[in-house]
Amino acid sequence: MRRIIGVGETVLDIIFRNDQPVKAVPGGSAFNAIVSVGRTGTPCVMATEVGDDHVGDIVTAFLRDNNVDTSYVFRSQGTQSHVSLAFLDDNNDAQYQFYKNHAVLTMHKNMPEVHEGDVVLFGSYFAINPNLREYVSTFLAKAKASDAILYYDINFRASHVKDLPRTFDYILENMRQASVVRGSAEDFGILFGTTDVEEIYGKHIAPYCPCFICTDAARPIQLKTPEVAASFPAKAIETVSTIGAGDNFNAGFCYALLKENVTCPQGLRAMTVEQWRPLIAMGQHFSSAVCQSLDNYIPKDFIVE
Repeated sequence: MRRIIGVGETVLDIIFRNDQPVKAVPGGSAFNAIVSVGRTGTPCVMATEVGDDHVGDIVTAFLRDNNVDTSYVFRSQGTQSHVSLAFLDDNNDAQYQFYKNHAVLTMHKNMPEVHEGDVVLFGSYFAINPNLREYVSTFLAKAKASDAILYYDINFRASHVKDLPRTFDYILENMRQASVVRGSAEDFGILFGTTDVEEIYGKHIAPYCPCFICTDAARPIQLKTPEVAASFPAKAIETVSTIGAGDNFNAGFCYALLKENVTCPQGLRAMTVEQWRPLIAMGQHFSSAVCQSLDNYIPKDFIVE
């Protein structure tokens, strides 16, 4: 049975509006996506690290309650789980402050076993953290050799610009392993100094990975492959919070890979725009649902179209 495997960091997101805390929810880019996948009943697993504290207990129980396999949630002894503060502005977009100690991160050396047809979702700073690179790099190489589909969400925050000199090569390595690279226009503005999709794909993505998705808030989603260049209008919705919007686009897209029976990287590269359309639409469907609540994931009663 095919499954979706998330690899990434986990935090406790404390959400503020008008400088007052309004909610605290477990989060993290791959984490948010995998919880949404779990809520659809799709087989999934989360590989992550949390502290041996009460927050770690909350996170692990939350994953189990949402049908996520927690066999690879590593409880790092003597450490505290990570926390982020998310301050919502008048447009319900978030500005973040992170409280983390990346220097003490570690992971299982026995990462999840990946089989042909599985989907591996990875990204953010976790995927380029020098302290975790040994584990992540080995895992991705094995996953690619298994003919799994590797979905890389770059998700590069401005707060990590100072780390670029020692992590940029890891981003390139991740793109070489990936079947699909997704990022936001903001990510690429930080990394490459441009938001021009043609330039980003031709110069910075295509030499490493053939399939590229660029999201840009409420502006159209851009898709580039060797066979396809397409634009998909974003849905107009009233937002409560944009936290988790991109993460849940990832969740919907990866879920659709299974639903549409896309089984291998070679299949992606050969697809027509009409074959890509339901994948993008499902990503938008998940993302839109999340933007209408303060949760980081689709609601439990979410209806998959």
